[in-house]
Amino acid sequence: MSTYTAPTSTSIGHVHLKVSDLERSIEFYRKALGFELTQRYGGSAAFLSAGGYHHHLGLNTWHSAGSQPGPERAPGLYHFAVLYSMRKELAGAYQNLLDQGLSIDGASDHGVSEAIYFRDPDQNGIEIYWDRPKDEWPTDSDGNIAMVSEPLDLKDLLSTLSS
Repeated sequence: MSTYTAPTSTSIGHVHLKVSDLERSIEFYRKALGFELTQRYGGSAAFLSAGGYHHHLGLNTWHSAGSQPGPERAPGLYHFAVLYSMRKELAGAYQNLLDQGLSIDGASDHGVSEAIYFRDPDQNGIEIYWDRPKDEWPTDSDGNIAMVSEPLDLKDLLSTLSS
């Protein structure tokens, strides 16, 4: 068994997805998440980001152009997550989903975070969320993180936009 421990500064840098229709996916991620197109790689790949980063999301059709989504009960990506730094930012992102007419799969309060789940046109799962401050995370009697999965009050979340 390995004794290696990842440094505390470790983070997941970007996600690269196989999609069936590059232009449709670019449009979806621009509208749904407000990502900006940073670069195209010919007609088969594109890179998008927030805040001027080189890319948070890569999209390609190298092995998937025109394909149908894979079976739900097969190994693969369950979802990727986009982290917002404040609850109000998550509320704004959720309001944008509503404004775009997109439906969600669910919304959960995990104690450590609040999350909203939905899918892209290729049925890739997406989570948008914010983390509560670490000192507010629920713990068990031994001090271990005790995440939960409770319904998220979406009306309360949206109320942060008017404050």
